[in-house]
Amino acid sequence: MAVTKQQTADILKKFQRTDLDTGSPEVQVALLTARINEMSAHFTAHKKDKHGVRGLVTAVNRRRKLLDYLIASDKPKYESLIKELDIRK
Repeated sequence: MAVTKQQTADILKKFQRTDLDTGSPEVQVALLTARINEMSAHFTAHKKDKHGVRGLVTAVNRRRKLLDYLIASDKPKYESLIKELDIRK
């Protein structure tokens, strides 16, 4: 199951810098994390979905790049974000 519009709206409210912010690295990482968690749950039930695993790897790599950017630009935000989303370094 995909991330619903309500879940997306909740994530946006929680991580936005301003009311109209949808593209900051914090928001993008939070949305990708929700999507990665949903996809991981799918793959525990559907072990032979090899084509879907490629999408998961792509999402994880995109999140890693955003986190690398965030650590270079603002380390305290990076640390608070990974702690809040429970992402390992």
